[in-house]
Amino acid sequence: MKVLVTGANGYIGRHVVHALLQQGHQVLAADVNLDGMSDEVQKITADVFDFRPGLFQRMGEPDVCIHLAWRDGFKHNSDAHMANLSSHYQFIRQMTDEGLKHISIMGTMHEVGYWEGEIDENTPCNPMSMYGIAKDALRRAVFSAYAQKDTVIQWLRAYYIFGDDGEKSNSIFGKLIRAANEGKKTFPFTSGKNKYDFISVQELGEMIARASTQDEVRGIINCCSGKPVSLGEQVEWFIKENGLDIRLEYGVFPDRQYDSPAVWGSAEKIRKIMAV
Repeated sequence: MKVLVTGANGYIGRHVVHALLQQGHQVLAADVNLDGMSDEVQKITADVFDFRPGLFQRMGEPDVCIHLAWRDGFKHNSDAHMANLSSHYQFIRQMTDEGLKHISIMGTMHEVGYWEGEIDENTPCNPMSMYGIAKDALRRAVFSAYAQKDTVIQWLRAYYIFGDDGEKSNSIFGKLIRAANEGKKTFPFTSGKNKYDFISVQELGEMIARASTQDEVRGIINCCSGKPVSLGEQVEWFIKENGLDIRLEYGVFPDRQYDSPAVWGSAEKIRKIMAV
C-alpha cells in the first residue's frame, strides 16, 4: 500500500516508518524536518496545514494516511493543543473530500482523564489536560462527521511510551538519561506507585503500522500491552537496563491529580490485528 505518515520524523513517526518499510509498504513521509529520514521513503516537505485546493495530491495521493503530526505532545498544557485543533480537523476533512479513503489518527489515553481500571472503546472520557481535551474533541468531531460515510476511520489510542529515549527526549526516561550524564546521583520523583500500561516505542510503531494497513478492525484501537505496571518498577527497570548510576528520590513531587492509581488499555483489538 502507499502510506502517508504525517509527523514522520517525530519520536513515534520514525518507528512507524521503519515498521511500514519492513512490512513492504511504499511510504510517503511528511514532516517539517526530514533530516536523517531513510532514502527508502518519498519525502514530502509540504505543510499539512496548507489548505489550498489539491492537498491530497500534494501529499502523494496515498491509499492510507497515518496522522501522527501534533505539536507539544509531551507538554500537556501547551496552548498549541487548542490552537491547532481546528487545523487537524480541516486536514482530515480536506484529505478525505479530495480522495483519501482510509485514515488512522493518533490518540492518547489522556483523552479519558481520571479512570481506574481497564480502558476500552466505550470508556467515558473526561480529559483533565489541554492535550487530552484537544485529542478528545478531535476524536468526537471526526467520529460524528464520518458516522454515515464509507471512509475507514481508526483512532489509535496510545498509552505510556518508553524507549529510544535520547538526551533530547522530553519523557521521564530522557530526563533520567540527561541527569545521569550530568553526573547527578539522585533524581527527584513521585511516589512511583501509580500503575500504567507501558509500551516500547518500537512495538508501538509496529502496532500502528499493522493496524493502519488493515480495514477489518476500525474505530478506537488501543495500542497497548494490556498490563498495568507501577511507574517506580518501570523506571527502576529502565535505570538498570541502561546502566545508569543514579537512584530515584521517591516522594519529592506529588502525583499528578489526573493520574489514576491504576489504569491500562484493553488489548483485545490490537491482539486480533497482530495475530493475523
